[in-house]
Formats: sequence, C-alpha cells, structure tokens
Amino acid sequence: MNRRWLFLVLLLVWAIPAGAQGPGWVRLFDGKTLNGWTLVGGHGPGYAVENGVLVCPAEGGGNLFTEKEYSDFVFRYEFKLMSGGNNGVGIRAPLQGDAAYVGMEVQILDDNAYPDSDPKHSCSAIYDVLPVKRGAIRKAGEWNRGEIKAVGRRVTIKLNGKTVLDANLNSATDPATLLRHPGMRRAKGHIGFLGHGSRLEFRNLYIRDLSRPEKDNRPPAGFTALFNGKDLTGWKGLVASPPERAGMSREALAAAQRKADESMRAHWQVRDGAFVFDGKGGSLCALKDYGNFEMTVDWKILPGGDSGIYLRGTPQVQIWDNPVGSGGLYNNQKNPSQPLVKADSPPGQWNRFNILMIGDKVTVYLNDQLVVNDTTMENYWERDKSIYPTGQIELQNHGNTLYFKNIYLRELP
Repeated sequence: MNRRWLFLVLLLVWAIPAGAQGPGWVRLFDGKTLNGWTLVGGHGPGYAVENGVLVCPAEGGGNLFTEKEYSDFVFRYEFKLMSGGNNGVGIRAPLQGDAAYVGMEVQILDDNAYPDSDPKHSCSAIYDVLPVKRGAIRKAGEWNRGEIKAVGRRVTIKLNGKTVLDANLNSATDPATLLRHPGMRRAKGHIGFLGHGSRLEFRNLYIRDLSRPEKDNRPPAGFTALFNGKDLTGWKGLVASPPERAGMSREALAAAQRKADESMRAHWQVRDGAFVFDGKGGSLCALKDYGNFEMTVDWKILPGGDSGIYLRGTPQVQIWDNPVGSGGLYNNQKNPSQPLVKADSPPGQWNRFNILMIGDKVTVYLNDQLVVNDTTMENYWERDKSIYPTGQIELQNHGNTLYFKNIYLRELP
C-alpha cells in the first residue's frame, strides 16, 4: 500500500463516527443525562451535560463513576483539556476512597503546561505506578482520543492513536509503591472521572467487556499455582511451631514429618478441583518457605466454620463465620486485628483472598474489598521478635469442614 492510500485509510478510520464502534461495544454516556453514573464526593455543580458533552466544571467535580463494575475491558473516550487542566480516569476502583490508591488512576493532564512533570504523573500514565511515553497530547482546547485496555494485569493505553503505555502491573515491584497502591491488585471495579478542580469535557464514551469465566487452578501470568487441582503434590502435614521445629534434630524432624504427612493424607483430599478437609486432622502446609509475596486463595466454609491462612508459619489471616468478618490479623495485640469491613460471602459460598506480604506488613483484599491495609503482623510465637523473614504458608484447621482452591503465589524481591 502506497503512502497516499495509507493516509486515506487512516483518515477514514479517524473519521468513522465514534458511535460506530462495532459489535460488543456499549455506550456509557447518552449525551443527555447522567443515567448509569453516580457522583461520589461531589462539590459545587458536580458534573453536567452541555450540548451533548459531559462537563466537569472548574468550580465543580468529584468522582463520577459508572454504576456497573468491570474487570477486563477496553474503554474508549474523548476529552478536551483547558490550559493546565487536570483530571483522571479511575479504573477498577471502589466507590469510596482515593481512586488513585484504592483503585488505579490513568492520568489526564495538560502535559504542555507541565513539561518537566514526572512520567509517572504525565497524561495517560498509571498515576504514581507506571510511566508513560510523553508527546502524544494535543494542545489545550483540542479534542484527544484515549483508549484503555485492561486484561488481567496487562494494561495498554493509547492516546491519539499512539501506544503510550503497554505494561504488566506485576512489573511494579517497588515495596513502597505496592504498599501505597493496594488498588492496583483489584480484579474489578468502577470506571470514572476524577475531577481535580479544572474544567474538562468528555464525549463518545464506550466500553467493551472482555471478561471471561476463570478456569480453576490455572494461575494468571506471573503467578505459580501451589495446588494443581488434582492431588496433594507440593504440600505436607504440620509439624509443631517454628521455634519447636528449629529446636529439633534432623532425625527427629524427619520422623515427625512422616507422621504428620500420614495424618495429612488421611484427612485432606482433593475433590472437584478443591482441597477438602474432613475436620479431624492437622493443618496443611506448603513445602516451600516464602518471604515477600503476593498470594491469591479461594476458600469456603460451612455455617459456624473457622479457619485461617498462616503467613511465614505465623497465625493468621482469619477465616470464620462471625459478624466481625474474615481477613483480619486475628492474633495481633498491639496492631489492628479486625478487618476494616465485613466482606464475606455467606457460608457455603466461595470467597477470595488477595494477600500482599512485604517485610512485616500485610495487606488483604477479601472479595475485592480492602479489609487489611499495610498492617504490621505480629509474631505470635515469640512476641518480643518481629515476624520471621521467611516461613511456610499453612491452611489452618479448626475441626470443621474446609475447602480451598485457586492457590496462586508470586514471590517479590
């Protein structure tokens, strides 16, 4: 194809009406009302519709979110900045809290007014997390076209037809960033505009839902499955506590492990792709010790059920049928022990933990709700010491029927 024809094709593509997005696309803004949207923390006039355009006035703003939540998607939008304008697109965000931290914010900024801004804070960057290639933004007062594609941890962002960011969120491994931005690990949430006190205009807002049903025990990219969904490979029975194990001779430890493994095989089974515990034996332990990591695990209990996840051999991220809710660091005494909110599904239904452990700090999501945020986990076994730098992961037994599956982990530096 010669240059003239290529230019004509590109011109035609650009000229296609934004409403003609193709199969699978849903219009998020009808050009007349804010139906399908909800305003959180609004001030002044909030957001308004003017001549078919969604407007965040300079004297208004707040967070305007879709009523619906999305996990994997492509979101297309057009925006017009005034000189020095600042806003953002929240993705996978909850309705409450600062979306840049409890969710993710794709920055909208007049880079021309801030030529020396940090690439992590520039237009189309994932704010404060991943940098962007600068130079695609147009002059203030002109319309820009943005596109955000999020599939799992992969995020690709285009600005005016140029790919300015294409990265895996797992590439952000700086401990401070991970602890400061727990929302980057959320699997789903709302999409919204995050007003920052300057006038912005939006139009032609469309989304295509790319979410697909998960397949059990198949880890996402960057994670390792600790459970294969078929048998007890990679797991062992529990032998005493970390201090007691450290005091055993090699021979005594090996003998105790053989006995614990025999008990494990009698009471832990695999059924329909899940670990099932009959309530009569001991806890189940991963073979390997871990230091810093991110872990996802699905669990289910019956009415009155009680269990937990030991981190580095230390109890525990709590699981139970209790009005307080699960996910708290149950054995903490000096630091918070209870969850921030109750996010449990009813007994008999599956729940999902996402657990981040860096140093002695733990952050826990339960069913995509933040229940523990950057909290010190105390050493239950030796209160005068910090939690051990490494240790095994344990699925705790409390004498009732338990179910676990989809146990994924990625080690962090």
